[in-house]
Amino acid sequence: MIDLSPLFAAPGANDMEWSNPVWPGRKMMLRSARPKAVTARTGLVFAHHGVGRNGWDYRDYWLDLVDQHDLMVIAPEFPPEGFPGVAWYNFGHLRGEDGSMLPVEASTYSIDKRLFADLRAQGLTAQAEYGIFGHSAGSQFVHRMISLGFREAVRLAVVANAGTYAFADTAIAWPYGLGGTGVGDLAPLFGFPMLVMAGTADIDTSSPNFPKEPQAMAQGGTRFERAQRYHAGAQAAAAALGVACAWRFEAVEGVAHDGCRMTAAAAPHLAAALHQA
Repeated sequence: MIDLSPLFAAPGANDMEWSNPVWPGRKMMLRSARPKAVTARTGLVFAHHGVGRNGWDYRDYWLDLVDQHDLMVIAPEFPPEGFPGVAWYNFGHLRGEDGSMLPVEASTYSIDKRLFADLRAQGLTAQAEYGIFGHSAGSQFVHRMISLGFREAVRLAVVANAGTYAFADTAIAWPYGLGGTGVGDLAPLFGFPMLVMAGTADIDTSSPNFPKEPQAMAQGGTRFERAQRYHAGAQAAAAALGVACAWRFEAVEGVAHDGCRMTAAAAPHLAAALHQA
């Protein structure tokens, strides 16, 4: 087990290299934003970067927020050299080179679960639960992670401005739905507290990073529209099953595809959830 105490070394920004035997030879960076006062009872958040694999930015977005909200934030960074393309990040390395489904526990979606277990084992956190935030490609990563069952010990997941979604529908093939993943009963997913956030100004479709494949366009013409449809689809599916849906939707007024501003919008929600734990 790799010592994670360097993430807590000093107030502000800390960095360390990390790897896990489940992905041999693939090194990652862990970047943390530590508040001035931190204890084993401080709320813990994992923040996931976008397509730029810029974990340092997604850590830095929290530097002015961690003291205000009494949070310890760790941003796992997936370098493209070791975790190339959407297959390894957005889609979690859930399929092998032959297209077959791989064991879910070996997917990159297991990162937060693994880190949390190590932090607890090392006495760096005594918290029983943690929060997760993802923006853009990180939002794709987080909501798919949650959908595949990585929900144990997660108090709240906030997903913001995703380009595509895995709709809570087993009739739609992965990664645009949950078909073929082995997920059956959707009621536990609907019962999980997930906050879907979208900037009302996230409507630019000209970026090369805006997904335009047919399956993506079927989800809506803009990221803002896709987020609304993802949330509405879950509400309708839950109602059809006769179960409650704990998902919430929040439109962030005037914000476009901006990781910094969406982080600031998500922070109070995560702090409130973790301080109630």
